[in-house]
Amino acid sequence: MLSVLAELQRELIVANTNDGLASARPRGRVGRRWPKLTPDQAALAQQLYDAQEKTVQQIADLISRQSAAARARGRRPEFSVPQDPRDRP
Repeated sequence: MLSVLAELQRELIVANTNDGLASARPRGRVGRRWPKLTPDQAALAQQLYDAQEKTVQQIADLISRQSAAARARGRRPEFSVPQDPRDRP
């Protein structure tokens, strides 16, 4: 009985997802995941890895910080993260 309910729930999720994607297409939206790295970040990571100057973890940390900084710069000012926890409303 539970498997029937799980199957029904899965079918509902698939149908709702497809409906949402169909309604987004006319607005120019495409259902996909954005790449985690920009081409520049991927090239930098490959260059650092090939040079064998940093460990894989160090490269990941460096790229992760760059990504986080780029996301923060791209945010609208009213949604920026406060630097000081006491600045929170």
